[in-house]
Amino acid sequence: PYRVSINQDLFLEASLHSSDPLLQLFLHTCVASPAGHNSTTGVYTIVKDGCVRDPTYAALYSPHRHTLRFKFNSFQFSRSSPVVYLQCELVVCRAFDYSSRCYQGCVKRSKREASS
Repeated sequence: PYRVSINQDLFLEASLHSSDPLLQLFLHTCVASPAGHNSTTGVYTIVKDGCVRDPTYAALYSPHRHTLRFKFNSFQFSRSSPVVYLQCELVVCRAFDYSSRCYQGCVKRSKREASS
């Protein structure tokens, strides 16, 4: 557990431990929920499909491709649930592979039409 006050900046860092210097990380999805398991109930989306959804989110500089740093303001779901669990999905790509998911950035998925 990591204790923070409400509206305090929460700084996160993810690192890939590999001897290959040409690998890099991309934050694909990051959500917060009041439950510690893979729950879809009451989920708050911070980043989805590489698109920022939380206005307090900011990507931070990292001197290494294999380290990803970001921050956002802390919050709680309700007084009855003062604990927030984070679940983030990261993608590992080869650096300079411009066709990789890392270089696509934010991908907005279009809604499908319902057939008659």
